[in-house]
Amino acid sequence: MFLSSFFISLLATAYLIPKILLISIRKHLIDQPNARKVHTCVSSRLGGVAFFPAIFFAIGVTVSVFSRFDTNVMENFMTASFIMVMCACVLLYLIGIADDVVGVSWRIKFVFQIMAAGLVTLSGTWVNNLYGICGIWEISAWVGVPLTIFLIVFVINAVNLIDGIDGLASGLSCVALLFLGILFLYEGKETSSLLAFTTLGALIPFFYYNVFGIAKKRYKIFMGDTGSLTLGYILVFLAIRYASYNPDVAHYSAGAIVVAFSTLIVPMFDVVRVMIVRARSHRSLFKPDRNHIHHKFLDMGMSAHKAMISIV
Repeated sequence: MFLSSFFISLLATAYLIPKILLISIRKHLIDQPNARKVHTCVSSRLGGVAFFPAIFFAIGVTVSVFSRFDTNVMENFMTASFIMVMCACVLLYLIGIADDVVGVSWRIKFVFQIMAAGLVTLSGTWVNNLYGICGIWEISAWVGVPLTIFLIVFVINAVNLIDGIDGLASGLSCVALLFLGILFLYEGKETSSLLAFTTLGALIPFFYYNVFGIAKKRYKIFMGDTGSLTLGYILVFLAIRYASYNPDVAHYSAGAIVVAFSTLIVPMFDVVRVMIVRARSHRSLFKPDRNHIHHKFLDMGMSAHKAMISIV
């Protein structure tokens, strides 16, 4: 079932991206180079438009087909948390498209991110245990729910900000999705594992066009905010899902929150480091600059591809 959904998602994205490239060129929905950006040729910024439809289509087809052979499949997948994740992805997908096409203020994007984060907590999924970090174990919903909303918004923006050179955000996400998918599969959490592997399938064709596409021939594409918001949300949901305390599963006593969020350490650490540097320099925390980890690798003389491979 996991392989079926993976390949359906992969094929759907591989079909959609060339169509999106064609529409982007005809409608002039392209990303213009500037002083902060690494690329020097105009490229489509709507690659992320393919992510959510491909993921939703692949999971829908897979679950529907397999439920014909096993009546428990539909019941296992149509859970409150899974439905809420899909609803939240719709919110972020719509605001992402609006931002990529016409531009949206950061305040409106934050509102939508908080709304999307709140939907997950309403389904009963939130960080309820810190597993001894700072001497803290089980925490109440009054603390866990705001912490969960903060983590979701933080990771969404971390993934968005790490998307600075070809293949970096998608490459790091592929690594995280692969490990989270394997962890969930090992623990028998089929719904979360299916979401991880399906999202991984959607990223592979995009990674090819993003890294190996030729900009001068208009084959280059970026994920844009549509992709980074959706991708960041799915990643942090899976991490929180794995970290949520469950006394019936043995591994949850061994620091599941550290295991889960270690898959996202690069974008999370990069945002914290950049914010500290900006604060020490008395600069705006939200003003863009060339101080991210990929900029440091480029300043050392590495090419964009070498920097991406080294960081991943």
